Amino acid sequence: MVKLTMVGRVRDGLPIAQGIRYVNEENDDVFGYKKQAEFILKEISRGTLSPPKMVILMHHHSFIYLVENGVCYMTLCDSSYPRKLALHYLQDLQKEFGKFDDALINKLIKPYSFLKFDSIISNVRKQYIDTRTQVNLCKLNANRRQPDPDILSCSFSEILERRRKLDIEERSRCNTNSQGTSSSIWGSPYLEEIGLKWTPMVVTFGVVLIVLWASFLLFDISLSHHNQFVILYNNRKLFP
Repeated sequence: MVKLTMVGRVRDGLPIAQGIRYVNEENDDVFGYKKQAEFILKEISRGTLSPPKMVILMHHHSFIYLVENGVCYMTLCDSSYPRKLALHYLQDLQKEFGKFDDALINKLIKPYSFLKFDSIISNVRKQYIDTRTQVNLCKLNANRRQPDPDILSCSFSEILERRRKLDIEERSRCNTNSQGTSSSIWGSPYLEEIGLKWTPMVVTFGVVLIVLWASFLLFDISLSHHNQFVILYNNRKLFP
C-alpha cells in the first residue's frame, strides 16, 4: 500500500507537495517517516544519492524515489508492495507534474506550498490502492518474462552512516584549514606556540605600564598645579 508521497525540488532539497498520509496513526510514526523522506530528499540534493531511481529499505517499509528533470517523486510503501507498480505510480505523478509551468515551480519558496498538486497526488494514488485491479495486473504482467526494473537498493541505516562519516570529514577539513590559517599568521608552529604562550603576558605588562604612566602623569600635573597655587599665595602675602 502507498502510505506517503512527497514531491521535492532537487536543486535546493525543498519539499513542495505531499499527498494525504495513509499511515496508521497508532502503529506508524507519521512525523518520523516524513522527516526521513525530507532527509532522503536533502541527500539527493547534496548529490550523495546520485541514482535517478532507488529503493531504500527500512524495517517493514520501503522508500522508492524517481528523479526526473530536477524533481524528485518519492513514496513510502509496505515492503510487500510491488516495486514495479510503485514506479508506475511515480511515473504517473511525473506526467501530471510535467503539465505545470517550470516558472511556477521555481517561484516556490515555502515547504509544501504547491497545494494544487496535493489533490492530484490523492487522485493518482487511488488508482494504485488495490494491486489486483485489471489495470494494475496488466501493468504488473507487462513484460512479465523480463526481470523487475533495474533499480538500486540500500538500507536507510547505510545512508545515515554515510552522512555521519561525511560530516566528520567536513569538520576535520574545517579544523585543518583553521589550524593552517593560524600557523600562517605566525610563520611556523614553533613561533605560534611561543606567541600563544607569551602574548597574554606581554599584553598584561603593557597595560600595567600604561596605567602607571597615566598615574604618574596625573600626579605630575596635580603637583604642578599645587606649586603654582603656593607661588600665587606667597606673592599675595608679599605684595598685598
